Amino acid sequence: MIPLFKTLELEWLADGVLCLTISRPDRANAQTVEMFGELGPAVQFAGRSGARAMIVRGAGERAFCAGFDLNEIDVLTDMGIGDFVAFMEVASAAVVGLRSLPFPVVSAIHGAAVGGGLALALATDIRLASPTAKFSVAFIKVGLSAGELGTSWALTRLIGPGLAAELAFTGRMVDATEAERIGLVNRVVPADRLIAEAVELAQAVARNSPQGVRMSKRALLSNAEVSSLAAAVELENRGQALLFQGGDMTEALHAFREARPASFG
Repeated sequence: MIPLFKTLELEWLADGVLCLTISRPDRANAQTVEMFGELGPAVQFAGRSGARAMIVRGAGERAFCAGFDLNEIDVLTDMGIGDFVAFMEVASAAVVGLRSLPFPVVSAIHGAAVGGGLALALATDIRLASPTAKFSVAFIKVGLSAGELGTSWALTRLIGPGLAAELAFTGRMVDATEAERIGLVNRVVPADRLIAEAVELAQAVARNSPQGVRMSKRALLSNAEVSSLAAAVELENRGQALLFQGGDMTEALHAFREARPASFG
């Protein structure tokens, strides 16, 4: 049974495709302490759900996620340093958990994805954006740094150190066209096709070998953190050896020889 949350929603959009909706549309889906507390359990459920892929989106028409809700900033400023560190550990663990899910995650972004909202988008594997999408590191605008929720790590690897530094130091807004050009999003799609294309992409993933997709994601994530080609190849070799002995490869080869679609369990 799918768990119920106050600030998030989980639902199945298609066979094997789970959807996580950030659900505070009256506040542009802005984040709260409660939301970060719910994100961890939601991600844990997703990891156990048997999903082959997941979509992350924002509720309503205004935004994907407008970052932390400044109307609730007093909740943070009233914390002592120990309590604040504990909150950041919960929040960052939830975002890292999203990134570490064993299947691909696609974000469907419309409107603002700024601050913590950008961090959520960066934690997904593939980003689709509508023409209304806009992005900002934003932390610098409230006296904080880009070193939050994995942003400094993910942004540098996605768009390179020079552009990451520019966006981190200025906090300027990036529109959908520029985001596509610099590789911040995979592509821009018509607003009325955003969710449909995200579902189609997720279904294309779900049709492939689940073991192969999982091992591919593990290799991509792990090798983003290693410092040598030799270490990367060593990890790849171990993964391929495991898959070579698995049932998905056998089914894929049989299907190819019999000129039929593969049927993965």
